Amino acid sequence: MVLVGIDPDVEKNGFALIHNKNYELANLTFFELYDKLQSLKNDFGTEKIKVFVECGFLNKSNWHKLKKGSASINANIGNRTGRNHEVAYKIVEMCEYLNLTHFKVKPTTKKRDNKDFSLITGIKKRTNQEQRDAMLLIFGR
Repeated sequence: MVLVGIDPDVEKNGFALIHNKNYELANLTFFELYDKLQSLKNDFGTEKIKVFVECGFLNKSNWHKLKKGSASINANIGNRTGRNHEVAYKIVEMCEYLNLTHFKVKPTTKKRDNKDFSLITGIKKRTNQEQRDAMLLIFGR
């Protein structure tokens, strides 16, 4: 089984892959992600791949009700949030197009630093938040 975790982002998506005891972590643009999923499909077929996409749109959001800051700050937060949500929708659509088994995963609010991540996964290399989030979507499945 090939497990893929994706943390959507407007700039570069967090990407994690586990196959047997091997893993891969990366940050991929939208089209690099498409190329990677297409390549995995070609190498393993659709039956052996499971993709887990973090979908922020599954969380109830009330960014527009913030009392602190100005309207422009709240508008910027809403803009970034909406753009990231749209990327998640498009990645789900990409999985459907490629006929890959995929799951929409509600994000957790707990973020892990590199030290905690290393204790949980055993991965000692330096990682960023997007890579950690992507890996934690699939680790232990």
